[in-house]
Amino acid sequence: MDLAQRHSAPAPVRTPAQAPAPARPVVGPVGSDQHATHRGAPRVGWRDILREPFRAGTWLRLAYLLLALPVGILCVPIALVAGPAGRIQRGLARRLLGVEVPDPGRTGPLALAHAVISMPLNLIALTASGYFWTVVVMNVAYPLRGGDTSQSWGGPTMAGAWAVHGIGGGLSFLLITPWVMKGFTALQARLVKGFLGADRTGLLKTTGIALAVAAVCALLSIPVIHQL
Repeated sequence: MDLAQRHSAPAPVRTPAQAPAPARPVVGPVGSDQHATHRGAPRVGWRDILREPFRAGTWLRLAYLLLALPVGILCVPIALVAGPAGRIQRGLARRLLGVEVPDPGRTGPLALAHAVISMPLNLIALTASGYFWTVVVMNVAYPLRGGDTSQSWGGPTMAGAWAVHGIGGGLSFLLITPWVMKGFTALQARLVKGFLGADRTGLLKTTGIALAVAAVCALLSIPVIHQL
C-alpha cells in the first residue's frame, strides 16, 4: 500500500521562481562583436593604393566621368518629352560603375530633376579628374616638354628636373587621382539610386552634399584657373 501510494503521488509543481533560468548565450568580452565587424571590413593597404591606377574599375569610373555630363545634358530634353531619361542614366551607372538600381517603373519628374541637379557635380567631377590626369601626363612626360631646365625644380640637369617633376608631380597624382574619382563616382551613384531608384531614403541629404561638394570644388578651382 505504501509502495502504491509512492508511485501514484503527483510530481511536485515548480513555481516560476523555482524554475531553472534559461541558458544564456556565451558572450565574449565587451566590444568583441565590433572588433569582428572591423575585421570583416575591407582595409586599404599600400598594395591597393599602388594597384588602383591600373585596375579596370578605375578606367570604367573615368569613362563614367567623361560621359556623365554630356549624357545628363542630353537627358534633359528627353525627360521633358517623357522619354526614357531614367533608364538611360541607370544603364550608364550599371555598365560603368556596377550600380544596380531597380527600375521603379515611371520616374516622371525625378528623371528631369536628376539630370539638372547632378549637372554641377558632373561638371566639377569631370573638370577635377581631367586636371589631375593632365598633371600626371605633363609631369611624367616632362622631358618631352623640352626647354631650359636651369631654372626648373631639380635642375639644372634634365635628369634632376625629371626626377622632381616625375616623382613629386606625376607619381603622386597618379596614386591620388583614382581615389578622387572614386569619391566623385560614389556620390554620383548615390544620386542615381535616390532619384532614379525605388528607395528615396536620404535623397535630400545626398542632394545637399552633392551641391555642397560642387560649390566647394568650384571655389577651390578659381586660384588654379588664374594660374593657367
